[in-house]
Amino acid sequence: MDDVTVWSRTVVAGWLVALGAVSAVGFVVAGLLVDGQLPLFLWLLPASAALVITGAVRVTVTDRDVTVHAVVLPLVRRRIPHSRIREASARLSRPMELGGWGYRWMPGQTSVSLRAGDALWLELTSGKFFVVTVDDAGEAAELVNGYVSQAKGAQRR
Repeated sequence: MDDVTVWSRTVVAGWLVALGAVSAVGFVVAGLLVDGQLPLFLWLLPASAALVITGAVRVTVTDRDVTVHAVVLPLVRRRIPHSRIREASARLSRPMELGGWGYRWMPGQTSVSLRAGDALWLELTSGKFFVVTVDDAGEAAELVNGYVSQAKGAQRR
């Protein structure tokens, strides 16, 4: 039986979670205070929910995949099987080079950027990148590369 190593870290942007919670309360209160505008303010609540949901994520590397899921709502997740990863690396990254804070889409790249600092960069077999800012990204990248190598070796057999 082979040893399986699992790596997992949580990243929290407290200010995003707080902004989402405060804005949600503000929208509800404003909707109740401004006569006839409750539907308008309730329509804005999904923006607040998005901030709360994406403000804290858990990054996990297993022998099958790399998964990033929202701590508040774990059903919101991105799962990338090792078979779709060409290579993993770690480097210092800033939110502005990743498209901003939160979950971001740019041509050729998707990012979960909650702070500046260490980030796990996954080069996918499609040529696109998936990036997530997380502590100990180098350790995660090393583990991913090991699993990717194992997966390629199993495909050759």
